[in-house]
Amino acid sequence: MSARPAGIVLPLLLFAALALVPLLAKLGPESFILAIMTRVAILALAAMSLDLLIGYGGLVSFGHAAYLGIGAYAVGILSSHGIEEAGLQLAVGLAVAATFALATGAIALRTEGVYFIMITLAFGQMLFFLATSLAAYGGDDGMTLSGRSRVFGTAFLRTDLGLYVASFAALVLAYLLCRRITVSRFGRVVAGTRENRVRMEAIGFSPYRFQLVAYVIAGTIAGLAGFLAANQTEFVSPASMSWQRSGDLIFMVVLGGTGTLHGAIAGAAAFILIEEVLSHVTEHWRIVFGPLLILAVLFARGGIAGLFRPRGA
Repeated sequence: MSARPAGIVLPLLLFAALALVPLLAKLGPESFILAIMTRVAILALAAMSLDLLIGYGGLVSFGHAAYLGIGAYAVGILSSHGIEEAGLQLAVGLAVAATFALATGAIALRTEGVYFIMITLAFGQMLFFLATSLAAYGGDDGMTLSGRSRVFGTAFLRTDLGLYVASFAALVLAYLLCRRITVSRFGRVVAGTRENRVRMEAIGFSPYRFQLVAYVIAGTIAGLAGFLAANQTEFVSPASMSWQRSGDLIFMVVLGGTGTLHGAIAGAAAFILIEEVLSHVTEHWRIVFGPLLILAVLFARGGIAGLFRPRGA
């Protein structure tokens, strides 16, 4: 099997399986299955945006969940003021996420290595504590939404099937966008900077500007995931932007295989499904899940995506 066909097997399987979810859900507890798989699609969207930074840019962000929180709070805050139109909420969420990414990325990207990790963590925690101080919007306890967003006045997102279709469509479109970015000249510069920054500067590129644009794109996509997450849970809290959530996203990327995009989707699905199974066995499921992740890192270096690569590729 050549590398190219092997590289499209897992994406095709993943998207085919996700496309069949509405049909398969009718064979079991439909609402439960749609809820789980909607969560998979949403967190896969967030993990994929992070993989754009980690896998292609070599930028390990430990504050990526901040953008999930921004998208979620855009829904919650506007909804509390009677603005329930999805288009307006989404526009505000994406604009704020992009602005925050631009402002923080402009500072964080002047560092590298562990310093970059720590400064992204600091910015993420700064936003977390800001959210806990918003007493008018629930503070540390969070806030419950009056209902899901409306799409042009319709209740499309207020049905489980409608929200799943919207989440799946967002995931597919974001995947195609990210795939196009990674194979473009822009993406090659970002990847080249990860390999050798000095060489990229020597041939006339400005790595900082390219990395900053990639950082803003990743943050904006995560903001979209936050918008969808708020609509699914109908609840918004600072926990959505905590460092633990950022850690979970990194786990998903590593588990699925960095630098593949579809690996992040597979990693998110595996993470959530394993969590769901183990949480029904014991409330201390993370004690079991932790060693499983360590074993995956040690013995499956390419993650889940690596299992679909031909030997020697």
